[in-house]
This record gives sequence, C-alpha cells and structure tokens, in this order.
Amino acid sequence: MNEKLRIAQYGCGKMSKYTMKYIYEKGAEIVAAFDIDNNIIGKDIGEIIGCEKKGIKVQSAKLAEEIFKILKPDACIITTMSLMSDVKDAFMICAKNGINAISTCEEAFYPWNSSTNLTKKLDELAKKNKCTLSGSGYQDVFWGNLITTLAGATHKITKIKGISSYNVEDYGIALARAHGAGLDLQTFEKEVASADNISEFERQKLIDEGKFSPSYMWSVNGWLCSKLGLTVKKQTQKCVPQTYEKELKSETLQMTIPAGHATGMSALVTTETHEGIILETECIGKVYSSDEYDKNDWTIFGEPNTQIVVSRPNTVELTCATVVNRIPELINAEYGYVTTDKMITNTYKINSLHKYVN
Repeated sequence: MNEKLRIAQYGCGKMSKYTMKYIYEKGAEIVAAFDIDNNIIGKDIGEIIGCEKKGIKVQSAKLAEEIFKILKPDACIITTMSLMSDVKDAFMICAKNGINAISTCEEAFYPWNSSTNLTKKLDELAKKNKCTLSGSGYQDVFWGNLITTLAGATHKITKIKGISSYNVEDYGIALARAHGAGLDLQTFEKEVASADNISEFERQKLIDEGKFSPSYMWSVNGWLCSKLGLTVKKQTQKCVPQTYEKELKSETLQMTIPAGHATGMSALVTTETHEGIILETECIGKVYSSDEYDKNDWTIFGEPNTQIVVSRPNTVELTCATVVNRIPELINAEYGYVTTDKMITNTYKINSLHKYVN
C-alpha cells in the first residue's frame, strides 16, 4: 500500500495516549476520535497525546456511525472496556460500515469460548461487509505467542502454568471496579467471586445467553489451545480477592482502600484438554503497594521444563504498541472475526505501517 493509513480512535482514555502517539510515529494518522465522556469530548487529540494540536477533536461516540460512513478509515482502534458486551456497539458500528477494527478488550482476544453467539454475529456481519475484527494487546505476545514459541522448542508438554500481575491503577476505573478493588471481602464474595460458584451446565447457559463474564485468562487459554491444536475437555475459573495489610490510596478509584479490603483479585483458570495437557493460568490485577510491580512468569512442564520470567514489563505501553503493530495484519487478514492465533506472529514494524499492507 502506497498511502499512509487512516485510523480512527474509539475511546480516548489512558490507553489512547499511547495508541494515538504510536500511530503517528509509525507513519499513519488519526482521522477521527470518539468518547462518551463529556470531559473529553471537544478536546484536540494533541492534548491527550501530550503534543501539539493535531486538528482532530474528540467527538461523541453517538456520532461514530455517521462519521464512519463519510470518512471510511482503514481501521479503528477500540480502547474502552474489558468485555465483549461492553465493546459490542463499537464493533457493530465498524462491521456495519466495513471498517477493520481491533480492540484492547481482554475478552476480544479470544471470545469464541465466552461470547460465542455475539462473536458469530460479528463474524457474519464483518464477512458480509468485507472487513476484519480482532482483539490484541499485551496478552497477544506475553501470554500467547511467547508461550507457543517456547512450546515449539519442547519435545513433550504435560502442563503449561502462567502467572501474570498488573496494576489496575494503570487501566482506568472500569477495570479497577471489575476487579473488585475497594470492596470489603463480603461484598467481593457476593458481587465478584460468587459468579463462578456454578456448574458447567450453568456456565454454558450463561455463555449461550451472552451473560458470562470471563476472566482474562479464560480467553487466553482458549487462544493457546487453538494455537497449539489442543481440544478443550473442561475449563473452570475461580476469582480470589487480593488484600493488603495496610490501607492503600487509589488515584483511579479516588479512595483509600482500608486494610484487609480487596485491592483487586486473582483469577485462576484451569483447562483440561483431550490431549492430556493441562493449562493453569492466573492473572493478578490489583492496586499495588509501593514495593509491588508487574511480573509475567510462565513455566512449560515436560521434556524439558522451561521457565521464563519478565519482571517490570511496561504493560500499558506494550499493550498499545502490540495493537498498533497488529494493524497491518488486521487489514491483511481474511474477513470476519479473526483472532490473532490465525495471524502471523506479531513483528516489529521498522517502517511505516502502510508498507506492510498487501
């Protein structure tokens, strides 16, 4: 492709500062930006990025479909919330107008095993209007392709175990609340943990009805099984509150979390496969104390055992860079809802993004 890519930004909170900055630095441009927050609507995107004015003002998300019909951007980056039910409208608007879209929504990484019917509907609409929808971010590399690459150096695998932690302060209030941060333990059990104290039949019913709330690793395990050619036999998840012995101040929640209250949660997903390989993956999202930091720790058990630990990854920047680097693959992919396990392994883009588009 000879012309620079024209990108729309849907959601102009903390993450968009980096996605929009990286878009410009990779030789593309932002042609439209949308949000629902009246405090952000009307701002020049340069104010959000922290640079000179770009001449593009954030507009109400209500105007997105109308503007998309006129502008027809090459792709849209959706950086809003964590569940498919939250980003459904944004994806629908893009699919209806034949606009490729990629989201940092954690469930969007592999929604086939959690929001099956919605994903099928989006898949059909995207195919009809000749565009591609997908999800990407930190998990694409650090919970996905990094692990499957290591698996490629393994003779026999019996178990894959992963633990990853992140500071919910970095991702906005919606994510912090979804992790139960700030709740007393009784309320956490009622509003967060109890949702997983159900039978397989009840969980499948929720999935079929589009009411299931998967943890991040639920989607990751589905992605890993798909990429590795494994067949899921059984999958369960459990959410456990994280606490701290002292009170913690949360800028995102605008509150001080009392000692012993939930600072966030650990979500443990266990997947049994017909091939005999077990996946045990855990993500820990919480408000950090001063001595805590992000960590990514994975072990492949088998012949041989292999462990890899990434300490202090800049999770936000890595998420945004991964999404931006994925845009050429998004555009090059087949039409429909295409998860990144079906795309080439993410690569560094040393040239402008449009040079990688077929």
